[in-house]
Amino acid sequence: MSALMNDRFLRALQRQPVDRTPVWMMRQAGRYLPEYRATRAKAGDFMSLCRNAELACEVTLQPLERYPLDAAILFSDILTIPDAMGLGLYFETGEGPRFRNTVRSAADVEALPTLTAETDLDYVVSAVATIRKALNGSVPLIGFSGSPWTLATYMVEGGSSRDFREAKRLLYGEAAVMHALLGKLADAVTDYLNAQIRAGAQAVQIFDTWGGVLPSWAYAEFSLAYMTKIVDGLIREHEGRHVPVILFTKNGGQWLEAMADSGADALGLDWTTDIREARARVGDRVALQGNMDPAMLYAPPERIREEVAHILARFGEGSGHIFNLGHGITPDVDPAHADAFIRAVCELSPPYHGGK
Repeated sequence: MSALMNDRFLRALQRQPVDRTPVWMMRQAGRYLPEYRATRAKAGDFMSLCRNAELACEVTLQPLERYPLDAAILFSDILTIPDAMGLGLYFETGEGPRFRNTVRSAADVEALPTLTAETDLDYVVSAVATIRKALNGSVPLIGFSGSPWTLATYMVEGGSSRDFREAKRLLYGEAAVMHALLGKLADAVTDYLNAQIRAGAQAVQIFDTWGGVLPSWAYAEFSLAYMTKIVDGLIREHEGRHVPVILFTKNGGQWLEAMADSGADALGLDWTTDIREARARVGDRVALQGNMDPAMLYAPPERIREEVAHILARFGEGSGHIFNLGHGITPDVDPAHADAFIRAVCELSPPYHGGK
């Protein structure tokens, strides 16, 4: 593997000195870019794009060709694991992801197969290896997975949900069944992320998109406990470097102290949490990633720059901050506004790290 020319992102995750605050965006390879839409059209549909290592590599690199980003993130979907378990993932226009089969009973959980990522999700592993080679040491590559709780919500509901009625019915009414499902998913996610690390991912992020819909006791028992189990089972040293882990729970700002006990290197913040307060609460235990509201990218570039300056000032001096949005970039954002955001981070952050 090529030597890493820009390790700013990996250093900041470990709270080591950097020359400026590193920046990347969740969903940075996506529908807001015309070149992405062209590649997706060439693939035929979203999952065909995910399953084609060369095209997945192509879209992963597209934002890096436009912007001075400090990391690439694997182009894939969080629902690859349930799909590989035989639930029949498909996408309906305007409806988002759906599953032909659901998991709502002990028998359904028992019937789920045990996955081996290298064979059952070989197209993802191949994409990681292809992307890592193409990056040629320019920036680190981030692998990722959905959290067990987030994956479980889709598997039980059969798709996206507004109220998570079926998932909560199972959690509150048949907790043992939900625990059995989450246990299987935690094992699958651990294997999946380790396969990505072996294939070349240099950091990994666990997306707990729906942990924030739970009450505090249930978040601790049904979401955080399983993410902690995954962190415990991950490869943490590879190719002579530490492999950092980022936990991101949307609407999870009230649980930062507990999340910092998970063993992760960094916590992702959504835009509802003040980053100065978050830093005061977790201290030097973990790095923080975030957390500009993605909707700020609809504002004029000068307003975007003001918000970047505000968040940098709120975090303050020193390392341990990876600038990101508080959730994924939305499809109808003007790419020029994303450029204004990223360049503002590059230009305004050096003074917080002893530069000019």
